[in-house]
Amino acid sequence: MTESTSKNKVLEVFLLFLKLGAISFGGPAAHIALMEEETVHKRKWVSEEYFLDLLSVTNLVPGPNAMEMALHLSYCRAGWLGQILGGLAFMVPAAGISLALAMVYMRWGSLPAVEAFFYGINPVIVAIVFFSAYRLGKASYKKKPMMVLGAACLAAALLDVNEVLVLMGAGTVGLLLHWSLRLPKELAAVLWLGAWFQDNPPIQLVRLWAYFLKVGALLFGSGMVLFAFIQHDVVERFGWLTQQQLLDAIAVGQMSPGPVASSVTFIGYLVAGFPGALLATLGIITPSYLIVTTLSKLLPILQRSKAVQAFLGGVNAGVVALIVSVGVALMREAVADVWGVVIFLIACALRLFTKLETLWLVLGGAVVGFLLQGI
Repeated sequence: MTESTSKNKVLEVFLLFLKLGAISFGGPAAHIALMEEETVHKRKWVSEEYFLDLLSVTNLVPGPNAMEMALHLSYCRAGWLGQILGGLAFMVPAAGISLALAMVYMRWGSLPAVEAFFYGINPVIVAIVFFSAYRLGKASYKKKPMMVLGAACLAAALLDVNEVLVLMGAGTVGLLLHWSLRLPKELAAVLWLGAWFQDNPPIQLVRLWAYFLKVGALLFGSGMVLFAFIQHDVVERFGWLTQQQLLDAIAVGQMSPGPVASSVTFIGYLVAGFPGALLATLGIITPSYLIVTTLSKLLPILQRSKAVQAFLGGVNAGVVALIVSVGVALMREAVADVWGVVIFLIACALRLFTKLETLWLVLGGAVVGFLLQGI
């Protein structure tokens, strides 16, 4: 490969994922569908079989699925430099929009117009959370042991047991149901290192960065799982945001294109301004880079490992339970009157029986909120 060809491929990767980051509304499934169309069918960077292999492995490890697929595909096309720039390009549009909305929110968040905007959006967000739990539950609870495990995880989550303990415990049970094995030392080291940094921060900004680094290292599945992880810590343990501000951060993530994890940019700005937005964003995406770089060498081994699949099966059961628990917590504020209930039920029905994209649900909720508040 000549130097000119290499530069062209890096530029091609950067421009493609910048575009995808700007137009891919609708969550990880929609993001990945667009990636398949562009990289398999339109540009033929990888075969359909290899794309499916990458997607399979992505679902076996922590980290935001859409971001990790973007990194995998960027690396396949243009090496490590393409991976770096492709991932940043995919994240930049969503992070930029979230940052702009955070600035507006900090300045005008208490105005009636903004309150009316979120009055209609928040019940829709809760409906989206519960739909994510329903959709993931169909895949996770195919066997009775997983149903029992999921019920136990939900009970633990509602009793305020630490989310990481719930997921690690669920994964361990899933593994024991298959074989009596122990976690790889490397994975355990990563988890404990993230926990140590988060609990021993020298300054507030490092604490913010380390916390979201840990979340990025432990996050399984869709972006909705992010909110199950952070709801207790961000609102109650650290007191960084109120429950309402967290709802608004989720809404911003749904309104923005690209990864839902861009809500972290919004949260970081509310906590510590521009430095907070930057460090929180870097924290949440850094583990994906490290994981994808490692997986590029371990792909064949992970695909054959029934132990890894069994562990993830248990984790998935816990993930669905956490999503339900965070939906219950958010519902207390978001669905506070008759109109909130009506909006929530309509959003549930549209999400369940139509293929309407999340973006249009959120925008529809915003319009209804303005109309109901007389704006």
